[in-house]
Amino acid sequence: MSDLLDDPVPGQNTPEYTVSEISGEVKRTLEGSFGRIRVRGEVGRVFKARSGHLYYDVKDDRNVLACTTWKGQVSGLSVVPEEGLEVVVTGRLTAFGAQSKYNLNVDEVAVAGQGALMALLEKRKKQLEAEGLFAQERKKPLPYLPQVIGVVTSPSGAVIRDILHRLRDRFPRKVLIWPVAVQGSNCAPEVANAITGFNQFTSGGALPRPDLIIVARGGGSIEDLWGFNEEAVARATAASDIPLISAVGHETDTTLIDFVSDRRAPTPTAAAELAVPVRIELLAWTGEQGARLSRAATDAVQRRAQRLRDLSRALPRAETLLDTPRQRLDQVSERLPNALIRGVQNRRVKLLDASAHLRPSTLRGLVETRRDRWRNLSSRLSLRPIQRELEARSETLSRLTERLNIAQTTRLDRLRQQLEATDRLRETLSYKATLERGYAVVHANGEVMTTRSQAAEHSVLEIEFSDGRLKTGATGKTPARKTKQDTPDQGSLF
Repeated sequence: MSDLLDDPVPGQNTPEYTVSEISGEVKRTLEGSFGRIRVRGEVGRVFKARSGHLYYDVKDDRNVLACTTWKGQVSGLSVVPEEGLEVVVTGRLTAFGAQSKYNLNVDEVAVAGQGALMALLEKRKKQLEAEGLFAQERKKPLPYLPQVIGVVTSPSGAVIRDILHRLRDRFPRKVLIWPVAVQGSNCAPEVANAITGFNQFTSGGALPRPDLIIVARGGGSIEDLWGFNEEAVARATAASDIPLISAVGHETDTTLIDFVSDRRAPTPTAAAELAVPVRIELLAWTGEQGARLSRAATDAVQRRAQRLRDLSRALPRAETLLDTPRQRLDQVSERLPNALIRGVQNRRVKLLDASAHLRPSTLRGLVETRRDRWRNLSSRLSLRPIQRELEARSETLSRLTERLNIAQTTRLDRLRQQLEATDRLRETLSYKATLERGYAVVHANGEVMTTRSQAAEHSVLEIEFSDGRLKTGATGKTPARKTKQDTPDQGSLF
């Protein structure tokens, strides 16, 4: 009987599982035993797939826990895992049977302690500084008096009231408020979108484009201000074409946006003071500058007037400047009538000399002589070709004679017109024209008296007017007599 009933092999009655069954059992056991858990460790390798899923490790000094955050969960993370960051991850533990691995599906990541936050902040700061986002030369100057100011902050806090109150006291301006969350997981994306949105406004649109942006928040812990340390906010600030003032926290609080912004204000109220000048002070300064400008203009005019008076004393009198030209004009005017007369006479002599050789009678006599000679020659010649040539030359001579008569007549007419014009000019410039204007010539003993001393030596004077001469002196007055006699070349006009 003992041979028939052999004892079974130990463990032979244990039930068998398929691979899928055991993987599913392990998954259910893990999920049922642990559920939602929190794990603290240091972030190791981080990998973001094309699908948007995030894979990374959380480790300590001995073990590594694989973690997964699906694409739809990434946007809800308050802190994006970075290699070397000490974090506390929260999620559900699960298994992946296809590779006999287990991992933690993480939907929340928090930095483990303030020291870890500061280490992450320092790491981001060095990275952005290496890229040149903190460089002083890339910072834009603030507008002196912006027309529109865009404010990125919470609409319900005391910050926006402080900014509006300060702007109203200093210099009222138009303000556009872009409401955002100033802490929590939504802070960083909303602030970055607000800065980008203000830059996308166009001039002349439904909403005016701001000339200046203020990003403001009240004080708080480093965890409360962490949204302004995110890389997305820093890069949106650096890419802004509109000058930006950061006013996050109190004076002792420092965030990454403070290093990237064009100007940092210690408080939101100080940001409003940096944005606009004081209107009353500006009006006073403008009035002072206007007064200085008026005084400077008045002083400049007075100095130049004094300079002009000083220079005018060194100049000669206007009368003395005209004495020499006036004397020279008198001398030339005395010589002008004789010069005109001599000029006309010289031209008349030249005209007579020229016309003596161009008399029509002389030309006609010459033509007749040549024509008689030609007739004599033609009568002696019997050859017809010679006769025809002589006839042709006769015709040519007739045409030349006609042209010569026309040219002579034209030249004589032109010379006659020039002579008449010169004679009219002589009459115009003669001293008789001067007599018609009220002047007179004084004669004594057939001579012209040019000075008073000469006239005083004679007892009888003869005064020539435009309509005749009048004798004065010891013999008494005599009736005026008109004359057409030529007068001396020189005379004295009174």
